[in-house]
Amino acid sequence: MSPALEAVLAKAGLQVTPDEFLSLVADAAKRLAPPHPDPSGYFTPDQREALTEAGLDLTPHRIEDDQPRARTIVAHAVLRDSAMTVAEAARQLGVDTSRIRHRLGVGRLVGWKDRGAWRLPAWQFAGHGVLPGLEAVLAAVPTDQPALVVAGFMTSEQEDLLVENERLSPRDWLLAGGDPRRVADLATQLGTPA
Repeated sequence: MSPALEAVLAKAGLQVTPDEFLSLVADAAKRLAPPHPDPSGYFTPDQREALTEAGLDLTPHRIEDDQPRARTIVAHAVLRDSAMTVAEAARQLGVDTSRIRHRLGVGRLVGWKDRGAWRLPAWQFAGHGVLPGLEAVLAAVPTDQPALVVAGFMTSEQEDLLVENERLSPRDWLLAGGDPRRVADLATQLGTPA
């Protein structure tokens, strides 16, 4: 396997072999791939017209669509690979696995089911605890937002979170002792068109 890929994975702190990583990417690509390259073929002319009027894009797949899709697939694979199991999260926090499941159930931790088991994104943990202010932020996140969107928000620099004129990600802002209400206010806008 490519030494360059091994170096990238090591630098990113991903505990996975290149073959395992490529398998994750292939798995994500299968799940995120459009089921049909021409979605309009599934509908009658009247249905196509109604759906188009409602704002849906039913144009066939284009090659230029592949770059953003590839970025999403890689982000999904990295999120999945770096996520913790319930048992790993319980060990890190020093609690029983039932406490982790309870926190997931009441929205005090974020996660998703993967092949019947919970996976918890690593961005929400810090040392032997959770990210400071996490509960307030998660309470503000719209319930329809998937884990990948929340992870992208929490780990991307935000223009409204400045320290000495430097943009911080919500995660870094909270780690630096920033007010969780600022992040929560931004989180309420997830999924809202800009």
